[in-house]
Amino acid sequence: MGPGAEGQRRDVLAFYMLAGFAAVMYAVPGEWIPALEPLRLALLTSGLGAGLMVMRRIGKAEPIFFDGARGIALLAFSSLAFCSVAWSVNPEVTRFQGVELLKLTAIYLTLVNVITSAKRLAVVCGAMVLGAIVTSIGVINWYLVGENMVEGFRSRWVGVYADPNHMAMNMVLVVPLAVAFLARKSTPWLFRVLCAVSAVLAVVAIVLSHSRGGFIGLSVAMAMWAIREKRRMQAIVLGTVFVLGLAVFAPKSFWQRNETVTTFHEDASAMGRVYAWQVASRMSLDKPLLGVGAGGFRYAWFQYAPPEAHRAYVAHNIFLDVIGELGWIGLLCFLVFSGGAVGGAVAASADSEMGWLARALSAAVAGYLICDLFSGYILSAHCYVLFGLAASAHRIAQARERALAVGRQPAMSPAPVATWEGSGHAA
Repeated sequence: MGPGAEGQRRDVLAFYMLAGFAAVMYAVPGEWIPALEPLRLALLTSGLGAGLMVMRRIGKAEPIFFDGARGIALLAFSSLAFCSVAWSVNPEVTRFQGVELLKLTAIYLTLVNVITSAKRLAVVCGAMVLGAIVTSIGVINWYLVGENMVEGFRSRWVGVYADPNHMAMNMVLVVPLAVAFLARKSTPWLFRVLCAVSAVLAVVAIVLSHSRGGFIGLSVAMAMWAIREKRRMQAIVLGTVFVLGLAVFAPKSFWQRNETVTTFHEDASAMGRVYAWQVASRMSLDKPLLGVGAGGFRYAWFQYAPPEAHRAYVAHNIFLDVIGELGWIGLLCFLVFSGGAVGGAVAASADSEMGWLARALSAAVAGYLICDLFSGYILSAHCYVLFGLAASAHRIAQARERALAVGRQPAMSPAPVATWEGSGHAA
């Protein structure tokens, strides 16, 4: 096998590992199948994918693609988080968070280096949609048996889905992707059925989480997808069906909890957010440039919290979390990274071949960021995978645009041959 064939084989294997990671990220089999726990499948698949990508690049003497300003900003962000051990209020926690962020950065860079075609992008998105079915079933089953509920009525699941808000925001990004596959005529009928099942179950899981941020994020994502989808009437009909289903089947407790938005000062969860935002503001005023160190928000809580806030909370807003822990420098890096991913997905939406999926990705990004305004999680793998998919869509669309531009250029006319007038012979 020659070097070129070996490099192609590694590239294909890296892609399969990424698709496997996307499914495992939702299905989390190691959390509910004891025999699989020692394998650490998420780390195994993502690590193998990254390693194979690097080996292929080295083998073909190709530089790793760092995704321009987006990727450089993410590298700067994760490096700053790791270096914040030097001034952190809790160096041990900061060291852990810095290492985890570097891992997530590696996953992002692997995505943008391996997903180089619209087909690969669709396969990874499809793997997430299918994996989410397992998550939704787990959430619904826990609700039906009344097991491990938060506040007595909020359902959740295992692992990263143990927090109802975190679970809901991760399910929000799946719904527009599933609906986009469902609405596309060329999608095989069996996969369309599975996408319909995934979308419905994901909405049910969000409802059973009773997450107000999840509900708002889902509404924004579906509205954005319906408005921007080219076959708008079909999109609006699908969106309306989901809204009606939500209105008819949502339990009474779901609407009662959402009604507390108007009386937030009487709701402990809502007031916890208010206190957290006050703490983030005071952290920023005290340490504006570099913050209190990655992961240090809760450990610096009582230094900055008002007297009536007797319990330490997370920031409940990813941007305030970043500014509190890594200051304005960290926020600038994160905004360049996240803003670049949003802009990339929106720009790719105009692509004639892949625009249908890019529009779903831009809707998923919008809904996810709305959720992040209420439930910020810097260490969420779903965030970096979603942004990596959006960036990949942008890169694929740009490559296609360049190829079409070259194809549209008129053929070069051959240079005229010099001739001599008269006898036709040179003097």
